[in-house]
Amino acid sequence: MSFIFLLSFVFVINKNTDACTNFLITKGASDDGSVMISYAADSHVLYGELYHWPAMDWPAGSMLEVYEWDTGKFLGKIPQIAHTYNVVGNMNEFQVSVGETTYGGLEQLASQTGAIMDYGSLMYIALQRSKTAREAIQIIAGLMEKYGYYSSGESFSISDSNEVWIMEIIGKGEGEKGAVWVARKIPDGYISGHANQARITTFPLNDSENCLYAKDVISFAKSKGLYTGEDVDFSFSDVYAPVDFGGARFCEIRVWAMFKEVNNDMMKYFNYVKGDVTHKKEHLKNTPITKENYASNRMPLWIKPDRKISVQDMMNFMRDHLEGTELDMSKDIGAGPYGNPYRWRPLTWEVTNDGSKELTKLFKSQKTDTLHFCNERATATQQTGFSFIAQSRSRMPNEIGGILWFSVDDAASTVYTPIYSSSTHIPETFERGNGKMMEWSDNSAFWVFNQVSNFAYTRYSVIHPEIHEKQQNLETAFVKKVKAVDAGAISLFETDKNLALEFITDFSASNADALVKGWKEFYHYLFMKYMDGNIKTEIPGQQNPHLKQPGYSKEYYQNIVKQTGTKLLVTGSAH
Repeated sequence: MSFIFLLSFVFVINKNTDACTNFLITKGASDDGSVMISYAADSHVLYGELYHWPAMDWPAGSMLEVYEWDTGKFLGKIPQIAHTYNVVGNMNEFQVSVGETTYGGLEQLASQTGAIMDYGSLMYIALQRSKTAREAIQIIAGLMEKYGYYSSGESFSISDSNEVWIMEIIGKGEGEKGAVWVARKIPDGYISGHANQARITTFPLNDSENCLYAKDVISFAKSKGLYTGEDVDFSFSDVYAPVDFGGARFCEIRVWAMFKEVNNDMMKYFNYVKGDVTHKKEHLKNTPITKENYASNRMPLWIKPDRKISVQDMMNFMRDHLEGTELDMSKDIGAGPYGNPYRWRPLTWEVTNDGSKELTKLFKSQKTDTLHFCNERATATQQTGFSFIAQSRSRMPNEIGGILWFSVDDAASTVYTPIYSSSTHIPETFERGNGKMMEWSDNSAFWVFNQVSNFAYTRYSVIHPEIHEKQQNLETAFVKKVKAVDAGAISLFETDKNLALEFITDFSASNADALVKGWKEFYHYLFMKYMDGNIKTEIPGQQNPHLKQPGYSKEYYQNIVKQTGTKLLVTGSAH
């Protein structure tokens, strides 16, 4: 891999909402027959809040203004349809849900003058207009064809209460309007995922039940000199977004981390996700790609799990830091004295030879005086704006079956709260406009959860275990609450649909607002207990608390001495 590619790839995944993780679970793979998708909207400048578009009837001739999701830039107007559906976050009243990850793809296809539809607009317009996942795919395709595609390469997770699909798209570049795309349905009983790397390779050309695609997805590549070969051998990813070190190490590894939790056969792909991508034949620049140039050791698009997956499993999949692998982010020197599994950006960095014995040997072996290195990019990350688990349940009416388990900030330190997708209003603490990225709100879920997580980063191994315990207890309680609310809502639904909707809306809002209030109090408790490097616990009946000053670990003190020698030695301490 050339480092030029790595730099361009890092640029792509550090754009606004472009470094995201999606996991997809079919009905037959879940423990209760739900369809589930997860999505982490990861961006250093995305403010975590819960969007809401109420169901609306629109007068004839109404126009919809389209703004780029990432920047708020006005892109244009399109005709509004007569009726739009209720959407809560990334899920609508018919249990359709959409998530995304940006993979970028070929640079020459990333720009399209005059295009109106960016990937964010495609998601949220499709949710307002579709009753099924298949319908959402067709709406997205139609909007791109008619109005042009404004973004770079994207992968969408699209689900309803029966099916879950991956749809991958890339624009046609300058000179042609629209995009080329492929959508594949995940077979029932299987699971999939995508994380900033296109994953659809070859696909069936005559199976419209399980695979949909743009009519020119292959012919366009051939006309542009991007591919030569038989249509049946065409690989969307290998032609439009070839996987390389960055695509494997920063992206595919997140999918692998989830896969390995439910399938014991995944270690055979570990070298691949560490960045060792192999090919039968290397591709020569400025020549069409052939099937011999495809990556030959890729993971499958979907796998069959060894066990059924619950909604709480999904929440915990979103909290992975590569624990249990040699890349565990809490184990190397970058984790500091408290095993912090986070690395502050930039994602890649360089080191020059300082003449030391250790570095000289390394640089000599690489035959260079400058080397480039990377931090790991795990699923859980500090810059998450919001994340969710969308749970669609076909055994219930649509009005009750859809639940968006929603959270803001770092998934490892947050709590997923259940929001029914037919809710008619949003919890105040998660409401759009309650604070901004550079505007504080003391009643904002985003700022409350960020206070707790960022405080924990200072002494992770000491503070985070308390967060984890509280998080797991709350989510277990919420799962139990939902079962009771489901029963009550179904009973009401049989006699008064509107009352049932009011019931689930009130629960969604009150539960979420109570969570934020309790989390704010939790922050106060953590701050008092752990401030100034101490650990204080209250002693009933006494003015002063019990005080502990544990310092660092034995191993960390040894590392200090290895680096400082006798600099900090207490004279006469040797015995």
